[in-house]
Amino acid sequence: MKWSEISIHTTNEAIEPVSHILHEAGASGVVIEDPFELLKEREDQFGEIYQLNPDDYPEEGVIVKAYLPVNSFLGETVDAIKESINNLIVHNIDIGKNNVTISEVNEEEWATAWKKYYHPVKISERFTIVPTWEIYTPVSSDELIIELDPGMAFGTGTHPTTVMCIQSLERTVRPGDRVIDVGTGSGVLSIAAAMLGAEDVRAFDLDEIAVTTARVNIKLNKVNNRVVTSQNNLLNGVEENSADVIVANILAEVILRFTDDVAKVVKPGGSFIASGIIKQKKDQVKDALIASGFEIIETILMEDWVAIIAKRL
Repeated sequence: MKWSEISIHTTNEAIEPVSHILHEAGASGVVIEDPFELLKEREDQFGEIYQLNPDDYPEEGVIVKAYLPVNSFLGETVDAIKESINNLIVHNIDIGKNNVTISEVNEEEWATAWKKYYHPVKISERFTIVPTWEIYTPVSSDELIIELDPGMAFGTGTHPTTVMCIQSLERTVRPGDRVIDVGTGSGVLSIAAAMLGAEDVRAFDLDEIAVTTARVNIKLNKVNNRVVTSQNNLLNGVEENSADVIVANILAEVILRFTDDVAKVVKPGGSFIASGIIKQKKDQVKDALIASGFEIIETILMEDWVAIIAKRL
């Protein structure tokens, strides 16, 4: 089978929404080429990407790539992707140069492309993300390993917004907790919550493909006995005071729409972890959370992204 590589030159701010658009168009995952990666200091003991070629990265902005099968609908799919990305401007999202290019690759090259970018990465004190094809030996007795395959997952679990969520879950989840993951995507946050001892985890996503993908990853990591995945629009229909922790790694614009719903569903004294927030939207989200009856416990910054841990009063 032949595959088409679609490449979008955009901004850090637009990574999450552009990735979502590609996912909805049928891409199984995305590759993000961010020149910031060239500046990071990395230890090679975790098998991270330590031989990066500057020629693979743009001088400014980021390149988001995805792979779509070559078929009779490809032209229409690409046009729909372009239109959806252009519409992000309506939500005040900077899409940068927005240069979209298409190239053809064969199946073998497509499979190899994922492995070029994805290696074991230690993302927090306890968690390491490991691709399914890599053999990895834990370096400590309490290390927690999450296995993901970007060939079937939406994202690799190593984007700053996801990393901050997992680090926040480490600080908030207690054994026996009930956790809700809103916009689960690959299911990585639900997997992390279960590994941290959550007794009951509900993983919601509006996208049916994401729900299917999350179920595969959840089963792969052997936490399917405690994680239930279903298609749902945010917290619609969820009973009040039913969660100890709610985590949402989604756009700030979406978070602003349902802070009141979060306040109803999370128990008094419970936590809400909100991520996917660009720096410019930080104060808006904080104000909305406070207005909905939350206390801001911690604000975490990573690159151009923000995560907020809030407590329901």
